[in-house]
Amino acid sequence: MTDALWILLLALLVAAALAVVRRRLPVLFWWLVGYPAVTLRVLATYRAAMDACGLTVPASAMRRATARMVGRQAAPVPPRRSLPLPTGSGLVMRLRMAAGQAPEDFNASADRLRHAWGAHAVHVRPTKPGRLELRLVGWDVLTDVRPPRRRLRAEPLTLPLALREDGHWHVRDFRTVPHELILGATQSGKSVYLRNLLCGLARQPVALVGIDCKWGVELAPFAPRLSALADTPDRANDLLAVLVDEMEARFRLIGMRGGAGPDAALTSDVWGLPEKTRPVPVVVVVDEVAELFLAASKDDEKRRDAMVTKLIRLAQLGRAAGIYLEVCGQRFGAELGKGATMLRAQLTGRVCHRVNDETSANMALGDIAPEAALAATRIPAERPGVAVVGDSSGGWSRVRSPHLTLEDAAAVCHDTSGLIPELPRLDTFRPVVAQPSAAPAAQPTARPVTG
Repeated sequence: MTDALWILLLALLVAAALAVVRRRLPVLFWWLVGYPAVTLRVLATYRAAMDACGLTVPASAMRRATARMVGRQAAPVPPRRSLPLPTGSGLVMRLRMAAGQAPEDFNASADRLRHAWGAHAVHVRPTKPGRLELRLVGWDVLTDVRPPRRRLRAEPLTLPLALREDGHWHVRDFRTVPHELILGATQSGKSVYLRNLLCGLARQPVALVGIDCKWGVELAPFAPRLSALADTPDRANDLLAVLVDEMEARFRLIGMRGGAGPDAALTSDVWGLPEKTRPVPVVVVVDEVAELFLAASKDDEKRRDAMVTKLIRLAQLGRAAGIYLEVCGQRFGAELGKGATMLRAQLTGRVCHRVNDETSANMALGDIAPEAALAATRIPAERPGVAVVGDSSGGWSRVRSPHLTLEDAAAVCHDTSGLIPELPRLDTFRPVVAQPSAAPAAQPTARPVTG
């Protein structure tokens, strides 16, 4: 075999190996091939790409005068940039904008820069006045999402729940965004997001309260870690009343602390209380919220109005008392009845998976970012777990939760059952957990009686 054939065979083997690495280990492929190639392309075409996108400014008078002296024309000046630094999913450059430029100009040209540099996506994030961060993503990071290998944050009530399309993790911070609305149709990935949330909270000293009016079928697997569970509308009404009483008792505790004396530290929430007297945080998970709004008779309407009123009170005042809401459902619209829109206004965190109608997407995201609602309606059915996350600031992003099976989530809740805090008011609603029965004793084999 000639040397040329050996070289061709070696090249084919290398190409095949790289194709396998790109498919199975995209991070390794990015570091070996993607980052060097994209970096060279960015450095070689930076000025031309910025000029084509209208992101350059005329040269200064000094440069124009110098160019005229040598008989040339001064070229437009692009924004100053740093060296492209690699990240786990792409690269990042820091730009210094010229006078008259704004981050919106770069956002409008993000898609053109993506095509010019051969990246999967380009994201722009302002860092300080006059400066911004240009982040290139090398591949679709939402294709295969794995749990983070290390804890991203160590603060209580903060959980990395989903990977964003820019390579960062979406961290659920209850103290910053106390209440959240989670929407998603069947098989959209809403249940997986909720499992990651419950498993993350189960490992922390938090009281978990479940309201599941579908006879508890959704939250029953997590019963070993739940401090309370209501599986019918009547029990949900009673449980919400107890939670309101718990909230009022905590406010009385906060008020007593404020009037304890001139040397006492003033506070307006439970987090300002001494750690020894601080009540344990309570996270209330309401699954399939539409079941709470359904009414078939006058009595059902009275009960619904009472439950909605209590939910709104918890949403308005619960943050200071350390009581947080996670409201989940397949749909959420104004047609559910009185109080639905008012309740939604208090749920500042929004997570919208694939939904069956545009109304639910607009109800979840339309009031904070209309373009986010449009993005939620375009989530394909063959990509379960993909969602659009938004908040009251108007920012939004596509995310995807790491896959977590129901068996694994139930095992985590079983292993952490010893972390259930003491809350006497909720003892009546503590779910009954069936203990695993011992292996049945071997039955004696029947033998014929012989005389």
